Formats: sequence, structure tokens, C-alpha cells
Amino acid sequence: MSNKVTKNEALDYHRVPTPGKVAIKATTRLESQRDLSLAYSPGVAFPCEEIQANPELAYEYTSKRNLVAVISNGTAVLGLGNIGAIASKPVMEGKAVLFKKFAAVDSFDIEVDETDVDKFCEIVKAISPTFGGINLEDIKAPECFEIERRLIEELDIPVMHDDQHGTAIITTAALMNAAEMMGKKLEDMKVVVVGAGASAVACSTMYKGAGIKNLIMCDSKGVVHSGRSDLNKYKQDFVTSEATTMEEAFTNADMVLGLSKPGSFTKELIALMAEEPIVFTLANPTPELFPEEVREVKPKAIIGTGRSDFPNQVNNVLGFPFIFRGALDVQTKKINMEMKIAAAKAIAELAKQPLYPELKVLFGDLTYGRDYIIPTPFDKRLMVEVSAAVANAAVETGVARVKEFNLEQYREKLSHMV
Repeated sequence: MSNKVTKNEALDYHRVPTPGKVAIKATTRLESQRDLSLAYSPGVAFPCEEIQANPELAYEYTSKRNLVAVISNGTAVLGLGNIGAIASKPVMEGKAVLFKKFAAVDSFDIEVDETDVDKFCEIVKAISPTFGGINLEDIKAPECFEIERRLIEELDIPVMHDDQHGTAIITTAALMNAAEMMGKKLEDMKVVVVGAGASAVACSTMYKGAGIKNLIMCDSKGVVHSGRSDLNKYKQDFVTSEATTMEEAFTNADMVLGLSKPGSFTKELIALMAEEPIVFTLANPTPELFPEEVREVKPKAIIGTGRSDFPNQVNNVLGFPFIFRGALDVQTKKINMEMKIAAAKAIAELAKQPLYPELKVLFGDLTYGRDYIIPTPFDKRLMVEVSAAVANAAVETGVARVKEFNLEQYREKLSHMV
């Protein structure tokens, strides 16, 4: 079955039977005068007064505990670039649908028509009491780094820019499994990252957190090395003295992560890598190199792309719905590195589990191996495994408001939700 869609199909999908992809629904009964009095006046005054006395009770009496804001200014929409706030709305609605369908998380998409960092942060901070978490989306670098940093520091709810950390978490999971298949330890690997934007910086940071020591970043001008004087503060964190040319960077490299554009590295560079390299070509919709091009020079390579028509699709939906599910359920104040690593490990482990019958019907008898190093997003066990791992890491690292936490009971609750 082909995954290709036509323009008319996509437009009809977004306007029939109702324009857009999301709506809200009531969660309480409203069928009588008494119900009206409880839902609105005069009954609503009682929870208002309780929350005024103790703001933490908003988690008990309102939808805050299961509500995420998907916020963008439309300056870096995947594959489309800086299309503006209102044009980004279909993407943000889509993100809200994924939250709901995959992890039963409610969300509002909020398009903010503001590119100034100070003003954008002020707007998000001002509306933050409504939400239990904030998913930043499609905000261009380097502004996205500063926006996320400020909001994490100033807010007491989890904030995550998924373009950065979603890709980092999924590719870390894939890296863990690929390295294990090849019998390599992360601390012994040489990794090249081609790209220096939001995703590349986040991936590089997380790889180092996972154990990678030898990491070489390349931007549009070449290797980010110690002899350059044109590097912003984010690139300076990844300066290397191991290489100054792309050829030196790729020589005997165990992995390359492409987060750039088609053609930013070549078959000739891939040929310089280790005999069985890991090659993630994630430029979308056209990868830096297609899998068949990689195999021409490295037939034993483990390859991942961002596309659904090739094996090992790196898809952020493997992570963000379940990360926020776990974070919301223990009412975290932030999403820290320990929670991200826990998510990556849970995703990696799930790929090793046999598919259950319903998945086999959809995808065939996929088994853990070079063409299946990360699970399909439709594996319903993701909600149990990833959400539980994230929630547990939040409790263990002290960023959760919930103090009495029973992991097995929580896993049981999640399994019933699935």
C-alpha cells in the first residue's frame, strides 16, 4: 500500500467533515439545572477559592494535569521553512492530534505571531498557568535555544522543544541498538554530526550524555574545529581538534548523523567510514543520501531515514507523546537529561520485543535487526514502557511533585489506558 498522498486528498482531509483536525469536548455531565450550577455559577466558586489558597490544587480541580500547549511562531516548519504563525497551524493541530491519539494527552495548539525572543517568552510565560506542560515546535535556531532555556528556568512546568530533543531521544535509542548489534561501546565510537541547527545541537548534547566521547560536528562551512573564529556559542560547545576537513572527520567514523540537506555529505565520504557504519540520513523529505547510495559503498551499513518508505524511520512520535504522558502524570517541574535518557533506553528495549498479532497484520513479522532497530510508532506498548520510564526518572531525580509513586501500579494504570 502506497504512503503517497495527493494535494487534493490532503486538503479534503483537513476540511471534511469539519475544518481542522481538533476540537474540545466536555468531560462532565451537563444535563440539568443542578449540573449547570455545579459546572458554572455558583458551584464553580468553590474550586476557584481552593486554588486561590493553594495553586497546586489546579492539578486536582482542572484539566491542567493532562493539558499540553503546542506553541510555535512558524519560523522553522519542517520542509517549509519560515511560513509564519497562521500557516503553521495545520502542523500544530496535527501535533495535538498525535498527543491525543497516541498518549491520551489533551493539547491546545497556540500560534504566536511574534519573532522577538523577549516578547515571545513573555507571551508564553503569561499563558503558562493554563497548562501542565509546554511543547515548543518549529521555532528557528538559534532563537529556539534561548527561548527554551528561559522558559525552562522561569516556569515550573515541563518545557520541551521537540524539534531538538525528540530527534535526539529517538536517534539515541537507535544508536544504542545499532552499536550493540555491531559490538561497539558508545564511549569507543567516533560520531560525525552533519548539521549544526537545533536538532543537531540537541542530538550532540544527548550523545555526549549517553557516553559518546569523540564527536565531530560539521556545519555548512565544514568541520567545527578549534581553528575557526566564526562559531556561535552553541557550536563552540562542540569544537574539535580531531579533524579540520570533512575527509578527516569521516575517516574510520562509526556513525554519521545527517540533519542538514540533500548532498551535504557524499558517497565518497561514506566510503571513508568504518566497514559497518551507522548512517542516519534524516534530511526530509529528501535525505542527504538515499539508502541505496549508502549501500553502494558500505553494503553492511545500518541505515535510518526520516521517511516512512524506508526501514528505521526516525519519527518523533515515538517519543514526545509518551514523554509528556509520564511527565504530566507525576506533575514534573521540568524534563531533565535523566528523563530523556530513560525514554531512549525504553524505546531501544521495546524494539527487541516480538511484535504482537495486531502489529504483524499491519507491518508483517518485523524482528529486531539491522532493518528494525527502533519500534514502529503504532506499537501501543510505547505508552507503558516510555511513559513509565520517564515518570520513574522524574521521581528519582526529584523534579516530580508527586512523591508517593508506585512504578508497578503506574504501569498497570497505563496498560488499562492503552
